[in-house]
Amino acid sequence: MWKRLLLVSAISVAMSSVAFAESLTVGFSQVGSESGWRAAETSVAKTEAQKRGITLKIADGQQKQENQIKAVRSFIAQGVDAIFIAPVVQTGWEPVLQEAKSAKIPVFLLDRAIKVKDDSLYLAVVTADNVLEGQLIGDWLVKTVGDKPCNVVELQGTVGASVAIDRKKGFADAIAKAHNIKIIRSQSGDFTRSKGKEVMESFIKAENNGKNICMVFAHNDDMAIGAIQAIKEAGLKPGKDILTGSIDGVPDIYKAMLAGEANANVELTPNMAGPAFDALAKYKKDGTVPTKIIKTQSKLFLPADAQTELDKKSGMGY
Repeated sequence: MWKRLLLVSAISVAMSSVAFAESLTVGFSQVGSESGWRAAETSVAKTEAQKRGITLKIADGQQKQENQIKAVRSFIAQGVDAIFIAPVVQTGWEPVLQEAKSAKIPVFLLDRAIKVKDDSLYLAVVTADNVLEGQLIGDWLVKTVGDKPCNVVELQGTVGASVAIDRKKGFADAIAKAHNIKIIRSQSGDFTRSKGKEVMESFIKAENNGKNICMVFAHNDDMAIGAIQAIKEAGLKPGKDILTGSIDGVPDIYKAMLAGEANANVELTPNMAGPAFDALAKYKKDGTVPTKIIKTQSKLFLPADAQTELDKKSGMGY
């Protein structure tokens, strides 16, 4: 009898939880769809919302802050239960976040952090340790080249984006201990494949047709794929003549590893929305305030891991 009562109770709790989730509507101001990882993040967010019965409204910011701010104001006007933002840059968010706070709408930041004087303007940020990501690539390079001189060219992400700033710092800190490694050129490729290729072409031309370049560090995989194309078109062998290291873990980078054209990658999970949905549900249910920073895992993968990781990506929205 007691087992039956427990079962009925469990079903009742589950049903009330589902009913609660179904009442939630979340507005998501996404940066855009500039990369394979970003597209996967959007796809996974939709899947995670569907699993919880949450209505998710997504606005594509097309990598422009003004579009994101406009979307957030629209969500506020619609009276959504929460707002998720993947901020294109760190600064300039105070006014619109104050509007959300005044409307008593909790805000979660996904993937990227912001700089505000009052951090109560957002409830939490779900992000990886982006400094660690850059550091992991830097540590790998130090170990790989040993005492040999190594000139690095760097493809930075969007100027002003926290993720670009942090990945740059992590890599620079890691190679600082190796006096034989130095960054000779650094420029933004805006996280896109086409711009990454364009900037890498200019690096190659400026550095004795690429002969002065030992390694390219790209802040994301799409720029790395663009760089690999540029290296090949210059008559050089990516992964051998010029080493590559990048961050995200999209399928194409693992394919490049299998082809011997990429050397090191740090995976960034596209599931930023899931932990935010879970924290939101607890907050709405009983006022539980989440930790300010909800960390996701970052891990270094090498060519030996490529096939396994590629297989895992199937069905993830890339």
